[in-house]
Amino acid sequence: MAEATNYVPPEVWTPPASSGGAFASINRPVAGATHQKELPVGQHPLQLYSLGTPNGQKVTILLEELLALGHTGAEYDAWLIRIGDGDQFGSGFVDINPNSKIPALLDRSGPQPVRVFESGAILMHLAEKFGAFLPTEPAARAETLSWLFWQMGSAPFVGGGFGHFYAYAPEKLEYPINRYAMEAKRQLDVLDRQLATRRYIAGDEYTIADMAIWPWYGGLVISDIYGAGKFLGVEQYANVKRWADEIAARPAVKRGRRVNSVRGAPEEQVAERHSAADLD
Repeated sequence: MAEATNYVPPEVWTPPASSGGAFASINRPVAGATHQKELPVGQHPLQLYSLGTPNGQKVTILLEELLALGHTGAEYDAWLIRIGDGDQFGSGFVDINPNSKIPALLDRSGPQPVRVFESGAILMHLAEKFGAFLPTEPAARAETLSWLFWQMGSAPFVGGGFGHFYAYAPEKLEYPINRYAMEAKRQLDVLDRQLATRRYIAGDEYTIADMAIWPWYGGLVISDIYGAGKFLGVEQYANVKRWADEIAARPAVKRGRRVNSVRGAPEEQVAERHSAADLD
């Protein structure tokens, strides 16, 4: 174990001048807008404000899957929110999501615009709106929603926990890396056991639970997010790998993961999406 530091928490915490790390410039202990900036609005019923992170990919994958099924009402404009530049703290974005996190959706298909924030809520809203990818039979619906909310509660340990301390923190600290690596591997084991007897997460049907879980945990086993695949020993989770590869091969997934992407190969980056032609 690394040598202990002499840090003693103060009686009342105050933020340091700089917290260091990759996201130091946007970390702050208060909410609300930092500047006035209206959001653009396109021609489609659904206006998405996002970035191609795992959380952002969930929604664009669902939208592309809905369009592939022939739901023309799922046409959408996807506007890029550069979180590193603080776009999520603009007044227009905060009006849609007071929590200043991507993705955020404005559904303009009805008489009054409806705001939806938090990726799980957006997936549920769209699945129920179009009657797709969320079973109606009570037991199957409960199973799907249980795994959807499992992802919402679990992924912060992978992203804000393991990913942060392993890849983004200003210094490598043994205790938090060990703590969150253990939890990331436990979660992969949960999924691997579940997928040992099921084609998809909630059963034989492809659902929003798969779309929520795949960008994070599929990313760990096939895309090596955080460059930590070897460190976490992801090759041992054969059932997760089988499932992740199958979903990665879906045309709508290939399209959805490119939307609002600003990293990777140039051909994989589609900063904004306003029609299907933008992905051709």
